[in-house]
Amino acid sequence: MHVPRADRRVRIAAQVKPQHAEYDEIRRALAAAEETGVDVVFTWDHFFPLSGDPDGAHFEAWTMLAAWAESTERAELGVLVSSNSYRNPRLLADMARTVDHISDRGAGGRLILGIGAGWAERDHVEYGYAFGTPGDRLRKLDADVATIRDRWGKLNPAPTRQIPVLIGGGGEKVTLRIAARHADVWHGFGDVGAIAHKHAVLDGWCHQIGRDPADIERSAGVSPKPGRFAEDVDDYPANAEALFTVGTRLFTVGLEAPRWDLGPLRDLVAWRDDRNRSRG
Repeated sequence: MHVPRADRRVRIAAQVKPQHAEYDEIRRALAAAEETGVDVVFTWDHFFPLSGDPDGAHFEAWTMLAAWAESTERAELGVLVSSNSYRNPRLLADMARTVDHISDRGAGGRLILGIGAGWAERDHVEYGYAFGTPGDRLRKLDADVATIRDRWGKLNPAPTRQIPVLIGGGGEKVTLRIAARHADVWHGFGDVGAIAHKHAVLDGWCHQIGRDPADIERSAGVSPKPGRFAEDVDDYPANAEALFTVGTRLFTVGLEAPRWDLGPLRDLVAWRDDRNRSRG
């Protein structure tokens, strides 16, 4: 089981979903999420909605993220996760560096570069990107993360800080090996047992390459689906507590139109504060 560093505190993230809403609604939801005290705000990187009307309203991730960097003050921000297929890696490095600078309020930038191999076939086909096989996309991800880091070292001005790289995905033979090599944060999906198992696999890959597994912060979504974490499926803190016991320290909950329900976020922020106080 992954044992996180003693100084790694619990963090809460909101994923503000960029679908089925006008941008002014999304901007207000973003501001409200930051006001709850969350540590991170995420969007996602798709060109069409993932639920509801597949041809409904939807916005592009990185254009919007630049606006978020300007309009927020405190929370870190990123894409959960950016599809590696959609942008040249050197261009993405420059985009990330630029958003990092836009987000700087005097203490360094706030960008987290979330990235994954991509999976949405419609996105690829309609926008003219090669879809290929999962293996093709994963090999490209492995090479491109190294290219992105190399490019950051050549840009003028350089990023304001060492931009954290979050890698999303749970493939045990390839994705978690890539995470062991490149990630500062790994984001996974599933119930407590599945997450615990993925942590163990990621730890194993870290040991094989000589990396301390505790260098990688573990992240997961907090789901209200029945039977996944807690008996009371509306008890988000109980669900997060279950994930906490297996080493997760960054917890994400979604916000979406039309309700933009902030209740789970407020509950999780209060749980976070209690958890972090108890650890001193």
